[in-house]
Amino acid sequence: MAAQTTSEAKKVLSVLAKAQEPMSNKQVAEQAGMESKSVSGTMTALKKEGLVDSPVRCKYAITNSGKKTLKG
Repeated sequence: MAAQTTSEAKKVLSVLAKAQEPMSNKQVAEQAGMESKSVSGTMTALKKEGLVDSPVRCKYAITNSGKKTLKG
């Protein structure tokens, strides 16, 4: 997590890791206790790094790389 080695990035990844299906930024924000705008920016950075994917329009899921980063 080069750009986003923040606690926010870790919160977003951990929420997505527990999710059963892809989640919207709003859903992630609610579960992580964060602002939607903050989640949106973090999600963009994580997507660029390949740690999250968008299998459905406007919904996000953690990738295998994201899971490894979270554990690491």
